[in-house]
Amino acid sequence: MSTSTDHPPCQLFVGIDIAASSFTATWTKAGPPTERARSFAQTPQGFLALQEFLTSTGIAPSDTLIVMEATSSYWVALAVYLHQAGYRISVVNPAQVHYYAPSLPRRAKTDLLDAAVLAQFAAQRQLTPWTPPEPIYHELRQRLLARDSLLSMRQQARNQRHALVQWPVVVEAVLSQLDSLIAELERRLATLDAEIAQVLANGAWAEQATLVLSISGFGVVTTAWLLVGTLNFTACASAEAASAYVGLVPLARESGSSVRGRAQIGHGGHARLRTALYMATLSATRFNPAIRATYQRLRAAGKPPKVARCAAARKLLHLAFAVVTKRQPFDPQYQTRKAEQVAAV
Repeated sequence: MSTSTDHPPCQLFVGIDIAASSFTATWTKAGPPTERARSFAQTPQGFLALQEFLTSTGIAPSDTLIVMEATSSYWVALAVYLHQAGYRISVVNPAQVHYYAPSLPRRAKTDLLDAAVLAQFAAQRQLTPWTPPEPIYHELRQRLLARDSLLSMRQQARNQRHALVQWPVVVEAVLSQLDSLIAELERRLATLDAEIAQVLANGAWAEQATLVLSISGFGVVTTAWLLVGTLNFTACASAEAASAYVGLVPLARESGSSVRGRAQIGHGGHARLRTALYMATLSATRFNPAIRATYQRLRAAGKPPKVARCAAARKLLHLAFAVVTKRQPFDPQYQTRKAEQVAAV
């Protein structure tokens, strides 16, 4: 978790525990909260009541840091409302708070106590403020999520059709229904793919999308996931940080003289973007010289295919950061020319 270095220290720290139809808030100026937590409805009236509650503290919104967990999508409307009201907002991974809470002297778990933990977490960590993403982020993300859902539905329908035709008696009306459903899902998928390509080509991220698409192995969908997952390459300061954020950096498992486990990428990070990059290596290891060389070198060294593909996915991510940072399309002969120049010197 990064800390805020570009903003003056806050004077008030607010923890908000999010639920589907309500949220609970409390605040502290330092140390454990002394103010009893209060519950509010997940409605515009509840948002206004929270703002009045915070105003009563006498601390300006710009000097107030509000922390909430990224619980499903229930936090979004409240976070945007408070951000527009001038408050500093930090949206944290629930896992971070989950591991922080046991360090505090408490035993029970309630919404009131969870809000207090978040407030104390904010006071101790001085978290980086959150900024709502650009509209194009929503244009792409919602289409990508809908596309994943349609893919899942199509696979389910295909599985049902396959199971149906194994029977000696097949009811043609049922088979026709499944065939119609599969055809309709494929039509909707094609529509979504065209819309995603259109947003990439003409939206606010068109320049970055064009540069990423110049890399062999990146298609429209993978490029869209990369831009959404990295907030157009602003979520991470470097390719190395992005690799860790996605979960493509092997983590060491060593402790003393008894624990000597293999380094593994684990299950953390942005799982959907990691999957998209991994699948992109299926093409990149065939048609991208830089990725093919990395993959073949690791396989020749005895690495399993999955390990080599994860390394290739990490290389793809580094290439994407390079072309976007330098604002130059991918050059498949770059490494060859560089080696020739070094040899000539």
